[in-house]
Amino acid sequence: MKAGGLILASKRLIGIDLGGTTTKFAFIDEDGNILTKWSIPTDISDSGSKIVPNMIKSIADQMRREDYNTDDFIGIGMGTPGAVNREKGTVVGAFNLGWDQVQQVGPTITEGLGLPIAIDNDANSAALGEYWKGAGDKADDVVFVTLGTGVGGGVVTNGKLVHGINNGAGEIGHICVQKNGFLCTCGKRGCLEQYASATGVVKVAKSLAKRFTGKSRIKELIEGQEELTSKMVFFLADNGDILANQIVNEVCSYLGLALSHVGNTLNPENIIIGGGVSNAGNTLLQPTTRYFQENAFKSVRDSTKLKLAQLGNDAGVIGAASLALKFKNDKAM
Repeated sequence: MKAGGLILASKRLIGIDLGGTTTKFAFIDEDGNILTKWSIPTDISDSGSKIVPNMIKSIADQMRREDYNTDDFIGIGMGTPGAVNREKGTVVGAFNLGWDQVQQVGPTITEGLGLPIAIDNDANSAALGEYWKGAGDKADDVVFVTLGTGVGGGVVTNGKLVHGINNGAGEIGHICVQKNGFLCTCGKRGCLEQYASATGVVKVAKSLAKRFTGKSRIKELIEGQEELTSKMVFFLADNGDILANQIVNEVCSYLGLALSHVGNTLNPENIIIGGGVSNAGNTLLQPTTRYFQENAFKSVRDSTKLKLAQLGNDAGVIGAASLALKFKNDKAM
């Protein structure tokens, strides 16, 4: 804050969590506490050409409202869909944004706001958020898996994000859990994403419903061509629907198997499950943990814990903001 016309030593971070429908922002202190947060719709018209200018304008407007200038901030961190070149600050392949060509996101934002920016994949940013201020619980080795429209992940080892040689680390959604299974958008078959995402749960439901001969509200919805969501599946499972419980059991068996592979490979202290599907809580966590323990190596089973995410929709902006901490030593305090 400002006092007596002087700027105090503590500075702020700006976090951006870019999504296909909403872009979230936050001003965050160096300890990871949100000071201000807001959001705007993501305008994907004209091949997403308005997205970056809208972000620049929104941040500039908020800075004016709070009487801040660039000297009050260390820098900006951003989580985005698509393939990120962290060195150049470019993004490509975010097809839900209309970004099928390389976008000069970082250089444009820096030019517009006069602040340095660090950009990473949105799942990595959420992983950093949970690691820093959420269910990571101050552990140095954490894996985050997000179950949303798709399945993403982020790996933190020795307190650092793991990216891999071609930024492919953490693609947990594309672990194969069923040979010759459902066709995935990546071109492979049997990926976890096709079984444990929000759309995957519905896919499993429709598959099992074909063989189910008893009475079930889910079967009625499918046969009546009515809407079915993963949230409804878990709700009905909690309320005793036999088919719903079979669906949840199958989904969790695939998820627990995939996470046992992650555990056997990395042996993190915590594997954190987030995303919209994780709102099912213990209905998801308990059977997933059981299947994880059945398939994990004993020393992994005894040391790696499965936990639910704690930050909800704030994980992305908090984790993104933490990316900007690397600029701290470059700015006068």
